[in-house]
Amino acid sequence: QLQFVESGGGLVQPGGSLRLSCAASGFSLANYAVGWFHQAPGKRREGVSCISSSGAGTNYADSVKGRFSISRDNAKNTVYLQMTSLKPEDTGVYSCAARSFWSYDLRPNTFDSWGQGTQVTVSS
Repeated sequence: QLQFVESGGGLVQPGGSLRLSCAASGFSLANYAVGWFHQAPGKRREGVSCISSSGAGTNYADSVKGRFSISRDNAKNTVYLQMTSLKPEDTGVYSCAARSFWSYDLRPNTFDSWGQGTQVTVSS
């Protein structure tokens, strides 16, 4: 089973930035597309961004376009989510997950092998 550890979350003021990391263990992440997901309190999990195995393909939810950037370093077995211009509505748990094929589809049910998530709180 694929395993991930997310990190980099925390408390940040509106307008601030954070960089989240999704580190894989026990397997080569280079063979998988990876997605980042956001679950706000009391709401269902939603796709934020995804990246192809090579990094050549990316997609973003409309709510984060221009503010978030996904990238990966296959040598470090890690995928990143750079978050800028953060808003209170970005608050929630951010998780990563993998799938063995590339698609622009951000629906969570197209991914498997989820990490535990990291909490992001945007508040003044």
